[in-house]
Amino acid sequence: MWASPVSLTGSHVSVAPLSQDFAADLTEAAGDGELHRLWYTSVPAPEAVADEIDRRLSLLEAGSMVPFAILDGSGKAIGMTTYMNIDHTNRRLEIGSTWYRKAVQRGPLNTECKLLLLTHAFETLDAIGVEFRTHFMNQQSRRAIERLGAKLDGVLRSHMIMANGSLRDTAVYSITAAEWPAVRSNLRWMLEQPRG
Repeated sequence: MWASPVSLTGSHVSVAPLSQDFAADLTEAAGDGELHRLWYTSVPAPEAVADEIDRRLSLLEAGSMVPFAILDGSGKAIGMTTYMNIDHTNRRLEIGSTWYRKAVQRGPLNTECKLLLLTHAFETLDAIGVEFRTHFMNQQSRRAIERLGAKLDGVLRSHMIMANGSLRDTAVYSITAAEWPAVRSNLRWMLEQPRG
């Protein structure tokens, strides 16, 4: 398989292959801020975390996803992310199905997590492009993706049926291999800035 489970470590955060070993931490994280109640996201409810881990692991077995637990500096799981929609032939993938406990949002963790995953995708896997997708209405997610340096490719209208029955318009962003050096420099610069 072109993309496969790997552990990646930074200064603030690390990612590790997802397993049920992280279920207790992730159940606690999913309960922080009741993010599963946001209609435009797909964060699991605390009682559904173990099933979501199993779902992601079954997609790993099928070769279409590489799921990760996101760990803080102490090694506690604070969220999940994945390489998904993996196109082995064309060396493209999406970084998605990402969520963090509310207490750690808007800090350096997401920036560094994306830097780790993008560095591995472009510099180890030799990816041609990496995508990010989010609900058109999820302005917080869209701003975070744009801060990474990804460019809007377009909007897939009526792309998915949400749990509440509404139709999701999906905003699709990407970073190409040619753009990666500038994006990498900007992400590193962002991580060096003092936080107030």
